[in-house]
Amino acid sequence: MNTRPFLAAVRERLQRGGVENAAFEARTLLEIVLGKDSATGAYVSNAALSDAQTAQTEALLKRRLSGEPLQYLCGSWDFLDSTFAVGEGVLIPRPETEELVLLALERMQGMPSPTVYDLCAGSGCIGLSVKRRRSDANVYLFELSDDALRYCNENRCALGFAQTVPLIQADVLRGYAAVSSLPVPDVILSNPPYIATAELPALQREVQKEPAMALDGGEDGLVFYRAIAEKWLPYLQTGALIGVECGETQAQSIAALFGLQGFSCEICKDFNGFDRFVFARKG
Repeated sequence: MNTRPFLAAVRERLQRGGVENAAFEARTLLEIVLGKDSATGAYVSNAALSDAQTAQTEALLKRRLSGEPLQYLCGSWDFLDSTFAVGEGVLIPRPETEELVLLALERMQGMPSPTVYDLCAGSGCIGLSVKRRRSDANVYLFELSDDALRYCNENRCALGFAQTVPLIQADVLRGYAAVSSLPVPDVILSNPPYIATAELPALQREVQKEPAMALDGGEDGLVFYRAIAEKWLPYLQTGALIGVECGETQAQSIAALFGLQGFSCEICKDFNGFDRFVFARKG
């Protein structure tokens, strides 16, 4: 079959399967098989696809229709100006988290050579993106999951930070005391699990394919924020900064937790107008 009618058929099946932005996803599936430049050329010329190319695209389509995230099929996803390896076992980088990084960088201006902790690092997209923009920052990545650690390490190596950005397997819930041989951070950034346990079964089927360990924030979704407030923030010095991403109804509760530790808090909205980020500085 030639490229254009085949792509139209893939798009139609994605639409019937309830996939949003089916046209984009159909093109992406073809790009996985042919490569981005070759897929564009094949579409323009309406070139014939080989049986092997058709079969490979069909296999990817079936996986996508089963609910597997497009990002996992690609094996990587763009975040700010970098591309991060992703796959089963690691949280997919999202646009909201890009906002967290950019807002944090604004608030880090005037902090020379800051020590930055990325807690619950996952793919490493937060900490590694900070390092790319603040070469003077001393960034540490903390992650517990073996699967996520593999992707995080792959990404720090691909971005050239294997020797300069330490990757530590650690349980954030245990607090700074468990890693107290490391320098006290000037900045803590985190996109921790924040979905209440009872809400997990109602998530989109694609999100349910992501690791529960990266999603489950306990009974009220605030378990990790409490741990950060009680077991990390007390060790920080005056002027230290913390920035976290959260669920759209959680910001006030998180600000209250951080306020109890002597931090002045600021709640920021995401591009959809939801209270998505809490930044706090120790006075």
